[in-house]
Amino acid sequence: MINVAVLGASGRMGTTVSRAIDATDDLKLVDSVSQALVAVEFTVPSATEANVHSLIDAGVHAVVGTSGWTDVALARVRDHLASAPGVGVLIAPNFALSAVLSMRFAAMAAPYFESVEIIELHHPDKIDAPSGTAVHTAKGVAAARAAKGVGQSPDATTHDPDGARGAMVDGINVHAVRLRGLTAHEEVLLGNPGEQLTIRTDSFDRSSFVPGVLLGIREVANHPGLTVGLDAYLAL
Repeated sequence: MINVAVLGASGRMGTTVSRAIDATDDLKLVDSVSQALVAVEFTVPSATEANVHSLIDAGVHAVVGTSGWTDVALARVRDHLASAPGVGVLIAPNFALSAVLSMRFAAMAAPYFESVEIIELHHPDKIDAPSGTAVHTAKGVAAARAAKGVGQSPDATTHDPDGARGAMVDGINVHAVRLRGLTAHEEVLLGNPGEQLTIRTDSFDRSSFVPGVLLGIREVANHPGLTVGLDAYLAL
């Protein structure tokens, strides 16, 4: 039995995760981090890093779904974990298995296409843009292209005072849509002369994240140090 605390338990995702833990036979929801082997962190970007450092100090493994992480913040967590051998931290931009797979597929495909852009679509209550999933996707795509010596997508735009071409993440254009009725969606568009590949993932309900979160809870203790992305637990 794994004792699990949920930070942000009163939030939309925290409530969903808490109910899912209660429904399992091998996980037990506890009220205090001091009672927990693993803590799930679904709070807000302004609080998540401090929460993770506190969990590391307490010797509690962390499964983190809050977005807004920067490379600098990740480096601080990685450095902190060096003094806490045996503690595992999983920071996942997305726990939906379809999203995890689409990010991997996009990185696999990206070196073979001249152009690539990303569109992420979410509900208007989301406070960060672009989404953590889109940033992670863009970084993976950019790294895969760089490893194969593929340059940036062609773009003749020289005048864009209003930012219509979207954000630029490691040389990849990322566009964010916020629309009532959406939950969490992403499209990776890849183009060559005469052909296009679209990789799309859709989460219509927060229940889509539950299998990935439960996997993270069960596996995080077996992966000391910092892991970014659930795909590392899937042996893809």
